Order: sequence, then structure tokens, then C-alpha cells
Amino acid sequence: MEEVFENLKVLQDILSEKIELEREIQEIPKLLVTQEELLVRMKKSYTEKTQEYTIAREAEAKYRNSLAIEEAKIEESEKKMELISTQREYEALDSERESAEEKAKDSRSKLLKEEQLLLNLDEQMKQGQALIEQQEKDLAERRRGIEQDVSQKKAQVAVLSEQEKALAPGLDPEVVFKFERIIRNKMGRGIVAIKGGVCMGCHMILPAQFANTVREGAEIIFCPYCSRILFYEESEQGEEDFFHDEDSGSLSDLDDIEDDYESDDDDEEDDGKANVDYED
Repeated sequence: MEEVFENLKVLQDILSEKIELEREIQEIPKLLVTQEELLVRMKKSYTEKTQEYTIAREAEAKYRNSLAIEEAKIEESEKKMELISTQREYEALDSERESAEEKAKDSRSKLLKEEQLLLNLDEQMKQGQALIEQQEKDLAERRRGIEQDVSQKKAQVAVLSEQEKALAPGLDPEVVFKFERIIRNKMGRGIVAIKGGVCMGCHMILPAQFANTVREGAEIIFCPYCSRILFYEESEQGEEDFFHDEDSGSLSDLDDIEDDYESDDDDEEDDGKANVDYED
């Protein structure tokens, strides 16, 4: 069994490293999530700017056309004013010219705003496009690096798997299966020492008889509290303080506490001591 325990300790190191590598392989792609989300937001923003630019371009064309129409009206009114002969006709044409000038002024003001907006949007789109291209380039490089990293880690896992297989023939498959599950759940520790009747994995005190069974090392025994495999290791204090005959027992002692209490009550009755009725 000593050889089995040594193999389990070696297997523990192999499995711990393998499990950690597998976890890293699963986590690595998540490193790209932030960059990918940023790229998506950049593209969405660029699309929105493109749509805004299209709307502004249409508005700019509309105001430019309106301005041209009103300026044509002004020019036409001024030409007619040179040919009129009555005051009434002059006032009518002058009113038309003033109305056209007011509309032209409004169209010109709106046109200038749209032109400025177009300039700003064009600059923002150029910057956005440049940022997107840079982000895509960075993301591609990051992906290549991650793929290489994953490939290396998978190669390491393959080597560890071969080492694991080399140890497997000397171990019970069911024990190995449970052992690996324990390591996954117990932060890489599947086999621990028992010192002075205490499990070094969960630090729970174990019954003396159970600890002595572990000490004998005749079979694989799991801690009843943390499920780790136990092996005996001499305590620096020695075992005489922990394994007295009167303290010896088994795990059944943990399950039969009520029976012990009942037994104590019987002893009290035999000694002639009165039982206390707590309800009274």
C-alpha cells in the first residue's frame, strides 16, 4: 500500500496540473470577450454615424435646393421691378422679394448647420474607421497568440495524460475516478496526511480506532468529513497523547451519539441518581 500511496501523491500532482491547465484552456477565450464587445460597439457607433451622415446629406441637399429657389425668386423680382411703372406693382414685387429673402436667409442658416454637421460626422467616421481597423488588427493578433497558447497548453495536457495512464495500471479505476473528482472539488488536494488523529485536509479530529486503521495502511481509506484519501504520518508530538485505550473508537461512535447518551442515563439510574425532568 505504501507504493499505492506514493503513486497517488504523484498522480495528485499530475491531476492538479492537468485540471488547472484545462481550466485555463476554458478561460482563455474569455479574455477576448472584452475586446470583441468593444469592436462590436465601435462598429455599431460607426453604423449610427453613417446613418446620421446620410440624413444630414439629404437635409443639406434639401436646404441647398430651397436656397437656390428663393435666390431665383429674388433675382426674378428685382428684374421685374426694373420694368414696372406703378407704385402698387412695385410694392407687390417688393413684398415678394422680402419674403423670398427671409426664406433664403432661413435656408442658408440651416444649410450652414448641415454643412458643419457633415464635416464633423465625416471626421468622426474617419476616426471611427481607423479605430475599428486598429481594433480588428489587435484582436487578430490576440487571437493568434491565444491559439498558440491554447495549443501549447493542450500539448502539456496530453503529456500529463500519458503520465496519468502510466500510473493507472497500479491503481483501482474506481479509486482513480473518485480521486480525480476530489481533486477537482478540493483545490488540488486529494490525498492528505492524518497527524495526531487530525485530518490535515479538513482539520477534523477523527476517532482513535479510525486513525489507527489508517495508521496500519492496509487499505485506502477516505476521510468521512472531506472525502480525501488519508495516509498516516507521524506527529511531531508523537501519538501517545492522541491514542489512549479509553479514547479508542470508530466512526460508529459519531453516528451513535444518542445511544451513548441513553447509556449514560441508564448508568445514572443504576447509581441511584435522580433524573432531572427539564419540562418540570
